[in-house]
Amino acid sequence: MSDGRPPSEAEELCFEAGIKFGTLYHQFAGTPVALESARELATAMESAIENQPYCESVTVDVREAELEAALAAGAADYVELTGRFLEVEIVVADGDREVLARMEMDDGYPLMRVVSVDDGTVDDGR
Repeated sequence: MSDGRPPSEAEELCFEAGIKFGTLYHQFAGTPVALESARELATAMESAIENQPYCESVTVDVREAELEAALAAGAADYVELTGRFLEVEIVVADGDREVLARMEMDDGYPLMRVVSVDDGTVDDGR
């Protein structure tokens, strides 16, 4: 339940990071991928998400060992893309505020989470 206050700018950036992950995952899940096309697909994913507002950077790394194992176990020369083949880092920013979010495998599940929030304030140690 809402406490009636509007979200902070840092909270809005966290929401933006979630939107980017939702777009990335659901736009590309199921795409046919092979070792030969994995880097090109990762680059296309990065470019597509970087087009969105507040997106500072996107890094998509293909977990090649996982992809190779799935290809070896399958009957085709490709597999369908799922989160288990990817590690993703997204940075969203607005002015001096920045949110870093990652998708990494966690106990067999591609977990998307906020890693850090920099709200632009300076900690002077007091």
